[in-house]
Amino acid sequence: MNPVSETTRTVSERLDALSFTRKHLRVLSGSGLGWALDAMDVGLISFIIAALTQHWGLTKGEGGLIASVGFLGMAIGASLGGLLADRIGRRQVFALTLLVYGLATGASALVGGLALLLIFRFLVGLGLGAELPVASTYVSEFAPARIRGRIIVILEAFWAVGWTASAVIGYFVVPASENGWRWAFAIGAVPAVYALVVRLGLPESPRWLASRGRTAEAESVVAEFEASAPLRATAAHGGAVGAETATASRREELAEPAASVRADAAVVQPARNRLAAIWAPAYRTRTAAIWAVWFCVNFAYYGAFIWIPSILVDAGFGLVRSFGFTLLITLAQLPGYAVAAWLIEKWGRRLTLSVFLVGSAGSAIAFGTAETETAIVAAGMALSFFNLGAWGALYAVTPEIYPTSLRGTGAGWAAGFGRIASIAAPLLVPVILAAGGAGLTFTVFAVFFLVAAAAAWALVEFRGKSLDEA
Repeated sequence: MNPVSETTRTVSERLDALSFTRKHLRVLSGSGLGWALDAMDVGLISFIIAALTQHWGLTKGEGGLIASVGFLGMAIGASLGGLLADRIGRRQVFALTLLVYGLATGASALVGGLALLLIFRFLVGLGLGAELPVASTYVSEFAPARIRGRIIVILEAFWAVGWTASAVIGYFVVPASENGWRWAFAIGAVPAVYALVVRLGLPESPRWLASRGRTAEAESVVAEFEASAPLRATAAHGGAVGAETATASRREELAEPAASVRADAAVVQPARNRLAAIWAPAYRTRTAAIWAVWFCVNFAYYGAFIWIPSILVDAGFGLVRSFGFTLLITLAQLPGYAVAAWLIEKWGRRLTLSVFLVGSAGSAIAFGTAETETAIVAAGMALSFFNLGAWGALYAVTPEIYPTSLRGTGAGWAAGFGRIASIAAPLLVPVILAAGGAGLTFTVFAVFFLVAAAAAWALVEFRGKSLDEA
C-alpha cells in the first residue's frame, strides 16, 4: 500500500472523528481575525474613494481604477497563492500574504497622488487575494466532516466583522478631517503585526503534511487536537481510553521508513500539472461551475458594495449621511452569515448557495428601484443579508470539491478567475450608471446573481462527507 496515501487516509479519518475542540477554536479564531482584517481593508477603500473624490477631485473613472487595480492584484495573488499553498504549505502562505498587504496598506497612508496610490493598492491586492482562498482551505482541512460547512461559513462571517469595522472607521474617521482617509489606511496596517502571530501560533494543516510525506509532523498535530477534545466528546467516539489506544495503534503505521515515505513524497506535481489536473475529466464540470459562480458573484458584489457609498452621495444624501446608511446596510451581513451557517448543514451546499443568490437578485432589483430612505436602507440590508450568506456558502463549497493535492490550486484559481469580474465591475459601473442609472445597474447585478444560482447546481454536494471523497 502506498504509505503516503495510507497516512493521508488515517489522518483524515482521525480529524473527521473529532468533536469541535479548543484547538479548532484557535484555528478558526486565528484565521478569522486575519479574514476580518482583510475585509476591513477592502471595505475601507469604498469610503476612501468617496472621500478622495471630494478632496482630490477624482473622476468616477479614476475612483473605479483605484478599486480595480486592487482587484487585479487580488486575481494574481489568488492564483499564485493557491499554487504556493499546495507547494510550501497553507500556514506559511497565510502569514506571508497578511504581511504583504498589511505593509502596503500602511504605506498607502503616506501617498501624495493617484499614481503611487495605485501601485500600493496593487500590492495590497496581491496579499489579500492570496490570503482568502488559502485561509478557507486551511480551516476546512482541520474541520470535522459533519460540521465543516458550518465552520467555513462562520469563518466567512468574520468578513462581516471586518466590513462593519470599516464602516465604523468610514463613518467616524474618514470624514473627520481632510486627512481622515490617511488615518484609515494607517489603521489598516494592523495585519502586518498580526502576520507574526499567525506564523508563530497556528499549526500547519496535517492533511497537507501527510500528503507530502511529513508523517511525524502530521501525527503530532492530530494528536494535539485529540488531546484537546473534551472527555465527554471523546467518549462519544469510543471513550478517552479508546481514542488514546487508537492513536497509539497508528503510531507504527505512521512511522514508515523515512526513505520510503520521502521517496514517494518527492514526486510532486509541477504547477502546470496541477492546473491541468483541475480540468481533467473528473473535475472539469465542477471547475467550470465554480469558476462561473465566482465570476458572477464577484461582479455583482463588488460592483454594488464598492459603489454604494458614492451612489448614495450622488443621490444627495451627503458624505456623512451616506456613510451612516452604509453602516446600517453592513450590519445586516451578520444575520445573513448566521442563517447560512445553520442552513448549510440542513439543506446542503448547493441549495443554500442558490437560495441566497436568488435572494440577492431580488434584493438588488429592490435597491435599484428604491426611492425613499426607508426603502433604500431596507433593500440594502436585504442585499447585504443574502449576498454575504451566499459568500459564506461559496467559501464552504469551494475547497471541498478538490483533493488535498489540488485543493489550494483549485480554490485559488477559482477565486483568481472571479477577481477578473471584480476588476471589471468598478470600471463598468460608472458607464452603466450613466446609461441607465441605479435601476439598470442593479438589474445587471441581479442577472449575474441568477446566473450564479443556476451554475451552483452543477457543483458536487459534500455535506457530511470526508474531504478524501473529493
